[in-house]
Amino acid sequence: MSGSAVGHLEHEIHESRTATYLLVALILTALTAAEVWISYIPALLPVLVPMLLVLSGAKFALVALFYMHLHYDNWVFSGVFVPFLFLAAFVILVLLGLMMRYFSGF
Repeated sequence: MSGSAVGHLEHEIHESRTATYLLVALILTALTAAEVWISYIPALLPVLVPMLLVLSGAKFALVALFYMHLHYDNWVFSGVFVPFLFLAAFVILVLLGLMMRYFSGF
């Protein structure tokens, strides 16, 4: 390949990654707007916390996969990352359950 062909290919790859990052940023913005919007709907109050947890989990996954470059790395890194993510989520949910039980007695 000639130098100009390599430069052109690198420019196309850079543009496609930029477009991907902008799309992810747009999705993150939409998810954040959805979180704020549903927090103002009184009818969703009974399911507000689970909905917010799902939306924030989706945002975290997008940030971890794209902005931390796990999407482009070897699958082993994601394979190590994802189980610990689920473990952390499980610990947080258990602690929330314990705290709700503890504070409901007051």
